[in-house]
Amino acid sequence: MAYARGRPVAFHLTVGAAAACKVHDKLVALSEHAPKAPLADKTYDAAAIRTDLARRTRQAVIPGHSNRRIKIDHDRVLYSERNYIGSCFGRLKTKGSIATRYDQPTDNFLIVVQIATVRHWLKFGRTA
Repeated sequence: MAYARGRPVAFHLTVGAAAACKVHDKLVALSEHAPKAPLADKTYDAAAIRTDLARRTRQAVIPGHSNRRIKIDHDRVLYSERNYIGSCFGRLKTKGSIATRYDQPTDNFLIVVQIATVRHWLKFGRTA
């Protein structure tokens, strides 16, 4: 999970090719600063996630799957800022040497992600 401007807030390590929508509850529980309008891609388009966000009085900025019977609108202007989140993960991968986790133990990978996240936050904390 990251702020709209690309600062990482919370992360949860999953196994292999686990669906991202399955860790929604864990990510929301990890972050005490959960965003008011979480930006997510179509993989998070699930009724359970939308219900949970509505219960937490959060605006779901999630486009619906193309094969969805009932089309759901989302804020396209706000959704366009999702590229900052993609850039955040790209920076973490290039600057933090975390391109893949398959060649290292899980604990080591998690530590590298945490260090890269701290370095990313410290970079934003500098004054010009």
